[in-house]
Amino acid sequence: MSTQLRSLCLILFLSLLVVSARLGAQQESLSVEQTRAIAHQDPQWPSVEAHLPDPATASAEKLEMAGDVLRARRFPEDALDYYMYALQRGGKEVTLLNKMGVTELELRHFAKARGYFRRVVKLKKKNSEGWNNLGAVEYLDGRVSSAISNYKRAIKLDKKAASYHSNLATAYLEEKDFDGARKEFGIALMLDPGIFERRGTAGVTAHLLSSDDRARFCFEMARLYAQRGDEAELFHYLTMSSEGGFDVLKAMANDAVLERYRKDPRVLLLVRNARALHSTNASIDVPGGIPPLPSAQHE
Repeated sequence: MSTQLRSLCLILFLSLLVVSARLGAQQESLSVEQTRAIAHQDPQWPSVEAHLPDPATASAEKLEMAGDVLRARRFPEDALDYYMYALQRGGKEVTLLNKMGVTELELRHFAKARGYFRRVVKLKKKNSEGWNNLGAVEYLDGRVSSAISNYKRAIKLDKKAASYHSNLATAYLEEKDFDGARKEFGIALMLDPGIFERRGTAGVTAHLLSSDDRARFCFEMARLYAQRGDEAELFHYLTMSSEGGFDVLKAMANDAVLERYRKDPRVLLLVRNARALHSTNASIDVPGGIPPLPSAQHE
């Protein structure tokens, strides 16, 4: 099973989503060809284009690989073309439809992505990636209940896919089901201890959580690492939770796992630092807003 597709929608890389949302908003008024033309202004395009296989003669495998390269290099419209060429040359239909759906999802074309993933699960009802990816579309489109249902179907088909459990946990978090989220995050971490540490760009990540939910997510992660005895990650996530505005001391007072750390000098220090950070930010009051930074100097 493709690691790239499996890692779709991990609960990380929130900054990537912000950029993606902004780019999506900018491109809404542009046609596909206009967007493609803008992308082709990238200096790396000529070198990439020079090595693309001929769609009329190349094998399906080579065409699919070209699609993967184009997608990795941030030429999604061209990637979609080559996945289609591969499909027309007899490539693996389910795999290619999944990749096309993921690419459309990256472009925030939810309807098109949903269409591809529905074709996947219609062709192969037991394709766990298809159900997981369909869940991702529903989640990103604000249909959390449907996302939960699809993630559960993916997990039923493949219980050992850590990313599926992580995705389900994210949806539970959106629904304020913290017990369910905690359970699924725990399973994901048990299956893949490094799942929340990696930084990648495979597919679009989970729905952009509110600042309150991100802070709560970090607290839940701190609790999981406390259970595992990993104090470095415990304090790392407590710091992010506190800096996100979550009252970690209050929450720790009623938590059987974290209560013993409540008076730990390291916890008191990180809370004090977070409060000082918030106090500093609140004290900034510049008429007309914060002045812009000086123009960057190009090297």
